[in-house]
Amino acid sequence: MGEYIGLDVSLNEAAISVRRDGTRIWRGKCPSDPNLIAEVLRKRAPEPKRVVSETDPLSVWFYHALSAEGLPAICVNARHAKAALDMAPNKTDANDADGLAHLAEVGFYREVRVKGCDSMLIRTLVAARTRSVQITTELPNQVRGLMKTFGLVVPRGKGGTFEAEVQRLLVGQEELARIILPVLEAWRSVRSGRPPWGGSFSPVPGRVRPVSS
Repeated sequence: MGEYIGLDVSLNEAAISVRRDGTRIWRGKCPSDPNLIAEVLRKRAPEPKRVVSETDPLSVWFYHALSAEGLPAICVNARHAKAALDMAPNKTDANDADGLAHLAEVGFYREVRVKGCDSMLIRTLVAARTRSVQITTELPNQVRGLMKTFGLVVPRGKGGTFEAEVQRLLVGQEELARIILPVLEAWRSVRSGRPPWGGSFSPVPGRVRPVSS
């Protein structure tokens, strides 16, 4: 006895298929919320053996949330599962869930190790910092390009020199200033590490915290 569950998760909705003893006993849909899915499975699959879903942008969240609900969550490589799922006559979310449930039952899959939340926070921190560095270069170039259209050439310079030159050239250019100054403010916020929404990255790896003003 025991049930084998396949989940085909999209941004708004999750297709669910439940198999037992080689037969599909139920399938349906619910909003893409791990807590709601857990409630459905407690009713439809009281003795879950495996809950299989594919790797996607939501897989880390779903894997850890379903595991926290006491469900035996397993994440499989989407490319490896594709060959089996493509065997279905019609490509639908419901059929994909059926295919994943079948893989769960026969055990024909390659499990993916899902990174922990702390590890993902560190990766997110690194990615955000990398992007912030890129923005500090892109925004000045954008300002220079926009102002050049109106014959205002910003001299070479960085940091405070660049900002001072922009402010100087915008004197008497009220209409253009309403466009450029918000971009300049965004650049200043990213460069200072104090974004306009009042938060910042904690220096402690793996943690993000708000910064009081």
